[in-house]
Amino acid sequence: MPSDRNAIAAPPLAQPGRRRALKGLAGYASLCAGCLALPGRAGAQGAAAHRIDTHHHIFPPAYLAAAREGVVDSSPGAPTDMFDKWSPRKSLDDMDKQGVATAIVSISTPGVFFGDVAQGRRLARECNEYGAKMIADHPGRFGMFAAVPLPDVEGSLREIAYALDELKLNGVGLLTSYGDRWAGDPAFFPVFEELNRRKATVYFHPTAANCCGSLVPETKVSLEYPTDTTRCAASLYINGVLSRCPDIRFILSHGGGSLPSFASRIDALFAGSPTAPRWPTRAMDEFRRLHYDTAAILNPPAMAALRQLVPASQILMGSDFPYRSAGRAVKEIRDLGMFTQTELEAVERGNALRIVPGLATAGQRAG
Repeated sequence: MPSDRNAIAAPPLAQPGRRRALKGLAGYASLCAGCLALPGRAGAQGAAAHRIDTHHHIFPPAYLAAAREGVVDSSPGAPTDMFDKWSPRKSLDDMDKQGVATAIVSISTPGVFFGDVAQGRRLARECNEYGAKMIADHPGRFGMFAAVPLPDVEGSLREIAYALDELKLNGVGLLTSYGDRWAGDPAFFPVFEELNRRKATVYFHPTAANCCGSLVPETKVSLEYPTDTTRCAASLYINGVLSRCPDIRFILSHGGGSLPSFASRIDALFAGSPTAPRWPTRAMDEFRRLHYDTAAILNPPAMAALRQLVPASQILMGSDFPYRSAGRAVKEIRDLGMFTQTELEAVERGNALRIVPGLATAGQRAG
């Protein structure tokens, strides 16, 4: 891996404009409008709060202010007040209704980097300090995957040190792609080297890549997000990040997108190609050691595909709040009928305690 961090500190990217990026955010909200209407019995699943939600978004004021700059979204029915009305109390109210002890929060798409290095560093710091205050104000109720401006490698390394060493956050949250580069791009190797050294947990959230988001704009969230997650996983394997960083605990959101359906195809392609890069492990082996959350895959075919790829020990409960309520996630996980009671306990709590370092929940410290 490259060792000269300064030489690749801020690789030039073809970055999407804020207007385009935030339309994706609002489109995601529009797609999920109505998801917060809960079945009456959803909150009754389990009397004691014990669940850990690993896919739970927050919208700090600094993030909204930066994201809105120059953005006007006139999409019909886009519920932009969802972001304005969010608060830590809104999160806690939903968690309390659904038996969620702890939510590990993160910044959603479009992330904190818009092409301006100074702004990206400042915004990441403000978001992480906001999350750290939530954790301090509500002991045991929140954790956080730190925001970092990945295209700014040096800034990301500094923020990782601050977020994990000073703020004691629980891992790092990244997007699946940045402009025209996916997460496995060699320019980002120093960041993954450092995260591997720390044995960190890394959570990926999808976005719509520059290449394809405008092909069918109306379906960008429903089609491009799961597809970009698959591109990200392939990028991490092809460029050797997965084989070179065995100590990182990776989490792919939305059940890995379309990866469970394409994993064997990717594996066969690279195993049989004489020109493909050669790593000590095959693609399928690497994909099987990743972790996956349940957000947006709570239907039988999607979950069946994921269960064929990995055991229940690598599946984590994720709600995608505030786009979807934890109550819907809890109900749908159980209604699938694909997990034993022991497996449910692992998916809803035990797996997160095992792989997320420093997670304080229900008055205890794990990791």
